[in-house]
Amino acid sequence: MVQRFKALTLLFLVFLTGILHAQQSFTLSGKVWEAKSNESVIGANIIIKELQTGTSTNEYGFYSITLPKGTYTLIFSSLGYKNSVQTVDLNSNMKLNMPLEEDTEELEAVEISGTNTNLDIRSPQMSVNTMTVKSIKQIPVVLGEADVIKSLLLLPGVSSGGEASSGFNVRGGAADQNLILLDEANIFNSSHLFGLYSVFNPDAIKDVKLYKGGIPARYGGRVSSVLDIYQKEGNTREFHMNGGIGAVASRILMEGPIIKDRTSFLIGGRASYVHLLLPLFDVDNSANFYDLNAKISHRINENNNIYFSGYFGRDKFKVNESFVNTYGNAVLNFRWNHLFSDRLFSNFSLIYSDYDYGLKLDFVGFNWKSGIQNMNLKYDLKHYLTQNLQVNYGVNNIYYIFNPGKITPTGSGSGIIEDQLVKKYANELAVYIDIEHEVTKNLTLQYGLRYSHFTRLGQDEISVYEDNNPVFYNPLLQIYQQSLPIETRYPGRGKSLATYDNFEPRFSFSLLLNEFSSIKGSYTRLAQYLHLLSNTSSPTPLDVWTPSGPFIKPQLMDQFAFGYFREINNSPYTIESEVYYKKLKNRIDYIDGAQLIANEYIERSILNGRARAYGLEFMLKKNEGKFTGWLSYTLSKSEQQTPGRGTVTYNGYTAEETGINNGEWYNTPYDKTHDIAFFGNYQWNEKWTLNGNFIFQTGQPTNYPIGQFEFEGLVVPYYGIRNQERLPTYHRLDISVIYKPKHRPDKKWESEWVFSIYNVYNRRNAASINFRRSDEGNNEAVRIAIFGIVPSITYNFKF
Repeated sequence: MVQRFKALTLLFLVFLTGILHAQQSFTLSGKVWEAKSNESVIGANIIIKELQTGTSTNEYGFYSITLPKGTYTLIFSSLGYKNSVQTVDLNSNMKLNMPLEEDTEELEAVEISGTNTNLDIRSPQMSVNTMTVKSIKQIPVVLGEADVIKSLLLLPGVSSGGEASSGFNVRGGAADQNLILLDEANIFNSSHLFGLYSVFNPDAIKDVKLYKGGIPARYGGRVSSVLDIYQKEGNTREFHMNGGIGAVASRILMEGPIIKDRTSFLIGGRASYVHLLLPLFDVDNSANFYDLNAKISHRINENNNIYFSGYFGRDKFKVNESFVNTYGNAVLNFRWNHLFSDRLFSNFSLIYSDYDYGLKLDFVGFNWKSGIQNMNLKYDLKHYLTQNLQVNYGVNNIYYIFNPGKITPTGSGSGIIEDQLVKKYANELAVYIDIEHEVTKNLTLQYGLRYSHFTRLGQDEISVYEDNNPVFYNPLLQIYQQSLPIETRYPGRGKSLATYDNFEPRFSFSLLLNEFSSIKGSYTRLAQYLHLLSNTSSPTPLDVWTPSGPFIKPQLMDQFAFGYFREINNSPYTIESEVYYKKLKNRIDYIDGAQLIANEYIERSILNGRARAYGLEFMLKKNEGKFTGWLSYTLSKSEQQTPGRGTVTYNGYTAEETGINNGEWYNTPYDKTHDIAFFGNYQWNEKWTLNGNFIFQTGQPTNYPIGQFEFEGLVVPYYGIRNQERLPTYHRLDISVIYKPKHRPDKKWESEWVFSIYNVYNRRNAASINFRRSDEGNNEAVRIAIFGIVPSITYNFKF
């Protein structure tokens, strides 16, 4: 089957490259960059006025378009820059590089899409949001620090597990089902301080794009969404510095030329100082983080550019000295852009990523360290065949090393025996082709295919179970129990324990109804071979990643989406509405009493189930004027089911397996029926900007006791089916005011003050509800809230 796929792909490419033009055509290509810094501009629009068509720059600022011979008016545009208009006489292949000047006079409009509205309506790409860094920095968040992840929560279809929770959920999916990329490198934990901050320094970020559906074939490995983030390249003309001082953390970023107009550097860092302030209040506990972004960009010549980039971050949380938790990401990345011709662009990437997490329990004499490493080799090509046909294709190979945990004693008096849990190894290979095809002026298609091959490689030892079943059902007790191994095998690293192959087709279309509106549809299949072992609604640093293998199958997702998009008659208002349905196979669930941390036999706690999610998303945006912003609404459902596996006989007893929750569908922890979000930005004058956002969400599913019993004088509660109850409704209002002193032309220093109030009306939103016995012996429920009202001040500067 693999050979047949390769042959078909080759024949298809030969067919495409053999297309003949009835009319003589030439190619216009080049790069778009920022005039002051030479920073490439992602997603800049190149509009051909006479043909009412155009194209956009890729992730490295390159564009290419093939047009019939003729004279054309070109409009280069991008949010935050002045439009540039050029007239070209196209009678041969032509290169046209275009610097764009920053539009300092224009009001600071806030948008979540940097594309031209008309091109956006025509494009078959749907279920995607692009956020500018300017937007992110203006959205009020807790403690006043601009935050990429918190900003995403204002978009339709995106939610979180609550305040101070890490990760985010997209269209009813779990946080581990999101592929998070920083300069193409995998980020396995996107949070600092257990979710108060994200790992992304907003000063170092250039472009943020979230794919919720209609995901292009070049992406794979996760079944819910793709968050694709690119760092700035660094200024090749002048040295600049910017940063900020906040209530909890400060940051600084420096960039400038090493060789003017050819080589640049960028280095930025952030650090918190909560741990320095807590002792002033006689608090022994502490929490802090720091991170570092670095990048070197070099232009070898007109056709070759190379980039070296890296990220390193670390968190530390401790209670006295008896409990210490550390975790962090480290990423190194080398990329080489090569332009084979004015129609063929390539990018080669070599990436190393390491995520580790550890726990020290001094009162037990216990040290635990775990992590996941991967080495990623990518080669992507973009082929601009004709004006109406573009092809992306490439290959991607990732090698994984999983360390489930190493246990060491903290000292000579510890009763802990040093032990290294068996490491796991895997390899994920993928090839893809993705085609964008303008069939007619009104109909554009995007279709592609991704083939993924996953191999669970050999390891030092593996357990064997009776009937190949690590979990068995006890019909007498009517519970699931862990099977005992009947044998231990030692396959070694040279063996393969399991292999999986999946074809992942992608298809989307855009049908233009008129100049201002279109309908779009998409189908996406995705495969995910990695699983996050977590029994909480929000990932924690102690959660463990594990690969698919003999006992854990890969997750497979099919998503259908249909939408209507409209620009309201040349006004600054646009409407986006989508409905979606997705179903998921092999979503893991856990038996009651499952122990996930430092568990060498994790397959003995897991059952395979399925999940489904469906919903309606709506967004109204105002893109221009003194007041800008958006209103979004999501109506959705997210459910999971783990049915029984049939009839079981054990010790003379026979019964049907009950599955989880008696085999019935139940709410996932990230099911939110109603989700309303509003963001508004008002440019009062040149000095003052007002921002505000409001969030309203249905309460998170949870479990409450439904009864109790007494055992040896103790009152023990018992619970009903999973996630049957809900926490109270979540809502809050945040506001901020930005004061920017008038900039003097003879001074390089610029600054601004950000005054913000998080949770203005002091809503005590429940993070959880705990149940206990009062002193009088009565049962009572206790609401646990993370934040009330939180004012903050941040000072930002640049020169």
